[in-house]
Amino acid sequence: MSARPLRAGWAEIDLDAIRDNVHALRGALVPPAKLLVVVKANGYGHGAVEVTRAAAAAGAWGFGVATVDEGEELRRAGVREPVVLLDLTLPDEAPRIVALDLSAGVADLDAARALSRAARPSGRPARLHLKVDTGMGRAGCAPADAPALARALAELPGVALEGCYTHFPSADDVDLAATRGQVAEFARVQAALRGAGLEGLLYHAANSAGTLALPEAHFDLVRCGIAVYGVSPAPHLGARVPLRPAMRLVARVVQVKRVPAGTAVGYGREYRAPRETTIATVPLGYADGYPRLAWRAAEVAVGGRRVRVAGRISMDQLTVDAGDLAVRAGDDVELWGPALPVEEVAAAAQTIAWELLVRVPLRVPRVFTSGGAVRSVRTLVDAWDEAAGERGSRRARRLSGRAGR
Repeated sequence: MSARPLRAGWAEIDLDAIRDNVHALRGALVPPAKLLVVVKANGYGHGAVEVTRAAAAAGAWGFGVATVDEGEELRRAGVREPVVLLDLTLPDEAPRIVALDLSAGVADLDAARALSRAARPSGRPARLHLKVDTGMGRAGCAPADAPALARALAELPGVALEGCYTHFPSADDVDLAATRGQVAEFARVQAALRGAGLEGLLYHAANSAGTLALPEAHFDLVRCGIAVYGVSPAPHLGARVPLRPAMRLVARVVQVKRVPAGTAVGYGREYRAPRETTIATVPLGYADGYPRLAWRAAEVAVGGRRVRVAGRISMDQLTVDAGDLAVRAGDDVELWGPALPVEEVAAAAQTIAWELLVRVPLRVPRVFTSGGAVRSVRTLVDAWDEAAGERGSRRARRLSGRAGR
């Protein structure tokens, strides 16, 4: 455990919950499908490296990221499983992608040719996954263009065409007609690529919602993000697989005040105590990822009892109306977690749980637990130290390269 002291607010990450969720999701898969765990955006705010290690121990096939930097973080941490760049990349990123042995999503020949050029002198193949747009409308080639493009990719020197994938924009809807249409379209692409002589590719389409709602969409891989972290992608899918929330956002009360009825609390003086009450100040605010818009409807949990947020959320603090509850400085307050689902806070802020989780910044320490004990702590200072060390290593490599010229 880190010797550095915790802030008065932190995020507890239950690695046992991550492992349990991975086991549960794997148990729901239709063979031969395997599980790719999406760990982009710092593992949805949970800590990408720690989540990756826990998920790998639970049998995850590989990991999905959005950026080359995210892939590099995993490789520096010793991750050897496949790492797939799900977002499209620029040609100038090709040398790093190849050097890090990342699988790259591509949708055109320009990016693939850059990866081919980077791979030829390296002696390491550029691994590609062809992205097909079956209805998301965001990125990917047209289904009709996929067979010719896949053949062209496979013929590039130094390239290994490893997979083909698409994405669902509405698999969390109750009405799955549109998503079933995408599944059928993607199956036609699969058949066309096989008909063109392209065998052994990994086909993947399902996100968390698609995994839970549509077994026929499992293909060779599924890509689960939010479900791995214990949040159902939609209320009606919550009973499909048992999931446990992995993040508990917590802070300690720093001040308690007894105030008379009518006392104004917070910026704008919008909240006024409806009676004599106890106001408790909590040192987490919107700079820590707690949504400013939530204050009119959100609650927090103190000693297992729910109390409402009182007044606008400040940058670094929020206040709660504890009524006549016996609250003292130092008491723990759960802002979300097992006692208060993050989905409720998201609804109060008119957003989604995904956004809240990924917006918890590094200045909020992560406390990783397993077996009921603290396993490790990661703070912003740790991240700075690591980044400084990596910058120093890169500078040393540059200087070494210049000296050898």
